[in-house]
Amino acid sequence: MLTKQEMKEILLTCLQTGADFAELFIEKSINNNFEMTKGAITKANTNYLNGVGVRILKDHEEVYGYTNSVHFEMVNQLAHQLASSFNGNPQAISFELQEKNMLLHTPVVKSPSTVSRDEKVAMLIKLHEGSNQYSEEITQTMGYLVDREQDVVIANTKGTLAKDRRTYVRISISAVASDGKQMQTASDNIGRNQGYELFDHFDFIQFGREVAKSAVTMLHADEISGGKMTVVVHNGFGGVLLHEACVHSLEATLVAKNVSVFSNKLGEKIASDIVTAVDDGTLANQWGSLNVDDEGNPTQRNVLIENGILKSYLVDYRNSLIMNHPITGSGRRQSYKYSPTSRMTNTFFAPGKSTFDEIIAATSYGLFAKKMGGGSVDPSTGQFNFAVNEGYLIENGKITKPVKGATLIGSGGEVLKNIDMIANNLSYGQGMCGSLSGSIPTDVGQPTIRVQNITVGGRG
Repeated sequence: MLTKQEMKEILLTCLQTGADFAELFIEKSINNNFEMTKGAITKANTNYLNGVGVRILKDHEEVYGYTNSVHFEMVNQLAHQLASSFNGNPQAISFELQEKNMLLHTPVVKSPSTVSRDEKVAMLIKLHEGSNQYSEEITQTMGYLVDREQDVVIANTKGTLAKDRRTYVRISISAVASDGKQMQTASDNIGRNQGYELFDHFDFIQFGREVAKSAVTMLHADEISGGKMTVVVHNGFGGVLLHEACVHSLEATLVAKNVSVFSNKLGEKIASDIVTAVDDGTLANQWGSLNVDDEGNPTQRNVLIENGILKSYLVDYRNSLIMNHPITGSGRRQSYKYSPTSRMTNTFFAPGKSTFDEIIAATSYGLFAKKMGGGSVDPSTGQFNFAVNEGYLIENGKITKPVKGATLIGSGGEVLKNIDMIANNLSYGQGMCGSLSGSIPTDVGQPTIRVQNITVGGRG
C-alpha cells in the first residue's frame, strides 16, 4: 500500500502540467461467489482485485487511467503519462493530506472471512429445500451467494484522505415452475453492506418457499388484458420504478449536460403534493450505504423531491463545478478501473399516511403489482417499460385473481404527478445498478403507492 508521502508525491506529479485537481483511488478487494443448481454446487470461486485509479482534472476536462500495481514507481509513471494530456505550467496549489474522523454507517460483526465454505453452502441448501419442497411443479432452483470485502483509500489535492471498508453479503434464489406445457420463473434476494450476522435470524426455508409460491401462482394465472388503469405498486423492490424512471434523470451525469427531462427544474413542482423522494447513503447497513463515497466525501441524506417540489440533484465533484451545485456525497464507481460519477445509494419514496388495506379498499378496479421486474428506461425522457413479475387484479376494493404478462408503460414525470395514495409500510429491495462508472450496489425502496392512469400492456 502507498504511504501518505508517496500519495502526495504522485498527486503533485499529476499537477505538473497545469491541472487543478488530482485524485487517487486505491482498492484491495476479495470476492467470493457460490452457485447452486438443483441442490448441487455448480460454482465456487474467489477473486482478488488490487489496483489504483488516477484522475486528473483541468477545469472540466478529465483524464483517467488505472494500474493493477500499487507500487510507487508504477503509479507515479501512470500519473506522468496522464499529466502529459495537458500542456501548461503548474498552478500554485498546495495541500496536506489529512485523514478525518467519519461517521460509521456500516458496522460488521461477522466478516465473510470468518464464515466457512460449508456454512455458506448450507445456506444455499436450505433455500433449495424450501423452494423445491413447496410443489411438484417446481422443476428447477438456482441459488446464489456472494460476499465481498472492499478496502479503499481515496486521496486528492483538496487534502482529502479517506479510508473505508465495505462488506457486502447477498443471497438470492430463482425457482422455475412448469406444468409440462409452460414455465414460469420467480426470484428474490436479500443483501446488505454488513457481515454474515445478517442471516443470524433469517428463515432460509420460508424465503425459498415464498419464491416457489410466486412461480407456481403465476404459472396458473390468466393473461391480463391491457389498457389504462389504476395500478397499486407494492413496497420494497417496487421502488425500482422511482429508481429507474425518475432518479436516474436526477443524476448530474445527465443533468449537467442538459439532456435530462428534469434539467433546470430546481424549485419547480414535478410531482403530486404527497410525494417526497429521498436518496440516503447513511442508512445503517443498507445495501447501498457507504461511510464515504468514492470521492472521499461523507455520504448524506439528500431530499430530492419534497411535497412535489424538486429540491436537489445527485452531484459528484466534477459535475458540481459545471452545475454550480453542492456536492451530495454521490460519487460512486464499481472499482479502481472506473472514474466516478453521480450515482444513487438507497433511493425511496418517504412513507405516507395511508395503510396498505386502505389503498386496496379505495381501489374499485386496477392492478396490484406485488413484485416488479426489469425493463427499459430512457433517462433523457423518463419513458419506461417495466415487467410485473407477480400481479393480481383489484376488484371492488379486494385483491382477487392472479394475472401475468403485465407491463407498465409510461414516463417518470407522469408517474410522479399521478401518485394519489402512499402507504406507511416503507421497505427496501436490493439491486445492482449499471451506468458510466460500472455496476454498483443500490437499494430501491418505497411504501405501497397507488398511481392513476398508467398504461398496462397485456395479451389477455
